[in-house]
This record gives sequence, C-alpha cells and structure tokens, in this order.
Amino acid sequence: MRPLPDLLRTAHALADAAAAQSMAYFRTPLDIITKADESPVTLADRAAETAMRTALAAALPEDGIYGEEHGQERLEAGRVWVIDPIDGTRSFITGSPLWGTLIGVLEGDRVVLGMVDMPVLGERWVGQAGVGAHRNGVAVRVSGCSEIAQARIVTTSPDIFDAADWQAFDALSRRCAMRRFGGDCYGYAQLAGGTIDLVVETGLQPYDYLGPAGLIEAAGGVITDWEGRALGLQSNGRVVAAATPELHRQALAALAASAAA
Repeated sequence: MRPLPDLLRTAHALADAAAAQSMAYFRTPLDIITKADESPVTLADRAAETAMRTALAAALPEDGIYGEEHGQERLEAGRVWVIDPIDGTRSFITGSPLWGTLIGVLEGDRVVLGMVDMPVLGERWVGQAGVGAHRNGVAVRVSGCSEIAQARIVTTSPDIFDAADWQAFDALSRRCAMRRFGGDCYGYAQLAGGTIDLVVETGLQPYDYLGPAGLIEAAGGVITDWEGRALGLQSNGRVVAAATPELHRQALAALAASAAA
C-alpha cells in the first residue's frame, strides 16, 4: 500500500476532477433521469463520476472502486474507493449549494480516509485515520455534547424515513435542544466541525455514509448503524453519528425504545 499522504493527494485529485464537471453544470438546464430507486440522476452526476474514475485509474490503477453511477470494480482489492460524485442531487437540481462530493477509502473493513467536498461553499473536509480532521487545512473537532437534551440534531428530510423509522427519529429529535432538516452530506461536516451534535438517517448506500464516516471518526465522533454496528459495504443504510460516545449510546437507546414500543 502507498503511504497515506499519497492517498490524500489522490483524493484531492478525484475531488478536483468531480468539481470541474459538476460546477460546469450547476444552475444550468439539466436533463433529469429517474433511477430504479426513484432518485434523480443528471448528466452532471455521471460526468463527475467518470472524471473521478479516470483520475483514480491514472493514480492507483489496482485499487477497487464502488461508485453510485457507474458500478463496482475490483472490490477484492486491498484498497477500495467508495465515491459519490454529487451527494444531494435534489439540492443540485434545485440550485441549493448544500450538495457535495463524497470519498471514502477502505482498507479491509477500515475507513482510512474520508472526504466531504462542498464545491459551491469552497469547503473541503478531510478526515485521516491517525491524523485528525481538517476543513481547508484547519483542524476541526466534534463538540463535547453528551446529553440528548442539549443536542442539535439534523437529518436530510422526513421523506427518507419509512413510517416506523420516522416515528423513532421524531421521538428522539423532539427530545433534543434543536432539530434541523436539509443539508444532505453537509450535516456530517457540521458534526465534524462541532456545530451539530447528532445526525440520524436511513435509506443510505455505502457511497452516502463511508466518506462521512472517515471524517467523523477522525474528528473524534462516533458513527454506526442503528444497532451500534460498525459501518461497511454491507450495512443496512440506517446511520447514527454523534459527537461523543455518551450521546451516541443515548441516541441508540432512544431509537431502540421507539422500535420496541
């Protein structure tokens, strides 16, 4: 394996390649296609992922890749790049700046690097195992919040939940000091930066949560599925991210209590 600084340079190259494509399409007329899961995809998503794959093939041709738009290659490789060229396609389509490019680098079952790049905002958030988390080169860290009653919680939209999961989220979030909706992947960056304390979501894919997982863990936070299991390529898409282990345990217990009710 190459050392981590080389991985970081490659991650920056992938994010740069994606941004060159996505920003060229942002706030322009777009052809919107509905995928099998009823989520929208645009020419921008596909062009950005193609550019990321080209950059990765030039830098690390033996690595695997797991992308949203163009599938999976070499998942048996010792290192796999899990990429989402435009996380928050609905935000992109509607002209909102709160969409991003997500990159997670897996070595075995461990995320060694996570990136949340927000091209419109000019913010690039990077987490590296054993190094820490940074926004545009400045160190960031999660808050010290350890109580639900003091927590600021965010999720993308009520629409991502089925009825039972919404009931669980609603019960938990109403115990928090503040709840907010929207932001897609930016909520995870906010958590890493200490301005949000909890993110709870469901219906996600590996390319939605593994990049943020690397960032949040490097920033000192905790991120798992709703049962407290580590996230990986086979996770069920239900995610709880918290600033502290204490807050994480309380959130898991609250979600479990709602499910059992």
